Amino acid sequence: MNHQAIYALYPNVVSVDDTAGAFDKDGNKVQIDMDTVNGWIDPKAYVSKRQAEYPTIGDQLDALWKGGDAAAEMLAKVQAVKNKYPKGTE
Repeated sequence: MNHQAIYALYPNVVSVDDTAGAFDKDGNKVQIDMDTVNGWIDPKAYVSKRQAEYPTIGDQLDALWKGGDAAAEMLAKVQAVKNKYPKGTE
């Protein structure tokens, strides 16, 4: 069960149990549409994908310090990652 999707789609849900279901603050069971939950795409999934592929901060700072061609090459590397994983996509 995708807990993150349930919390995002059902703001009244405060707890989720994989076997018992989802519950609101009063302990009432919340009816969940699993097709909707399974189709949900995290709008911030791009963040971790970008972080994994960006050059290290040290390398980025080094390129900025050097300036010129080094800075331009680093900017191109960072921009390529941003283009590969645009905001709002999985």
